[in-house]
Amino acid sequence: MPERKLYTSPMSQSNTITDIQALKRNRERARSDSLFLQHAAKEETLERAQSVNKLFKSTAIVAAFPKIWADCEDSTIVIDEKEALPLPVGKYDLVIHSLGLHWSNDTVGQLIQCRRALEPDGLLLAVTLGGQTLHELRSCLAQAESTLTGGLSPRVIPMGEVRDLGGLLQRAGLALPVADTVPIKAIYKDMWHLMRDLRGMGETNAMNARLRNITRSTVINLAAELYMENYPAKQGGITATFELIVLTGWAPSENQQKPLRPGSALSRLSDALGTNENSLSDWPETKTVYLTPIDKQKTAKNARYWTNGETAGKRSRRSPGNTNCARWYPFVKSWYAR
Repeated sequence: MPERKLYTSPMSQSNTITDIQALKRNRERARSDSLFLQHAAKEETLERAQSVNKLFKSTAIVAAFPKIWADCEDSTIVIDEKEALPLPVGKYDLVIHSLGLHWSNDTVGQLIQCRRALEPDGLLLAVTLGGQTLHELRSCLAQAESTLTGGLSPRVIPMGEVRDLGGLLQRAGLALPVADTVPIKAIYKDMWHLMRDLRGMGETNAMNARLRNITRSTVINLAAELYMENYPAKQGGITATFELIVLTGWAPSENQQKPLRPGSALSRLSDALGTNENSLSDWPETKTVYLTPIDKQKTAKNARYWTNGETAGKRSRRSPGNTNCARWYPFVKSWYAR
């Protein structure tokens, strides 16, 4: 008898966010006239690399569309984005990761691989999409789908905020981490033109948890109406937000600048700001304000909480305990009098 194999769905085979095969198909369908974000990422990285007072002799570029970087110098190698990057250890003084981290299943792993490829005091420049990207499209699709179907399916991949992505640089072992944003506002005729352009960018839905069935036309039509109503452009049409986050980090080296030790400053911050410096003991005393006109003696003696303007119990603030009150509210509020 042949061995019986159990069927496993794609979701059970992997708990990763991105479907790599679907992403590859999306990249293959991209059009050159829709890759303005890729060109913007290239301009941002080259501008920052030129502003550094250092001559880079060997450069590696990780790009979703290597053809965009075809005009680079001979000392530069360009490789396609992969989970395992074919980069030798400690060979390059500049590594650029261009607009592919938001689809990576292991963002920290990608940054670690780039850091290992750097020689000491080498520079990493990475550009990725931030959390504000396509927030208009995400909210309109979610509202339309929840209204008509009563549920939600993931349609726009979650993207990191600038503060979180800056912390990933430190986790990857990079020194002097810096993260900044470059917001881009685009205007489209309607949501249909936006979705067509996203297809041309190769940025359509490639998540493992995406809906595998065809979306009902009523959902898309309602989302398009909500988009036009909530996010109109002054010139006509709709606005779409793209947020580029540029990450900068250096491979650790003994010759790098290092932060000063606490207490080693030679001048006071208050002198530079022209203000008076006060110690903690100089802060004014705390005052208590009652939110409702209730008896202070009765309240202070019997109750810690109140509801609807009345005393409600004798339990402590941390443990209200079993009471008949559905909700508990503190009846006093403290602040520092200025």
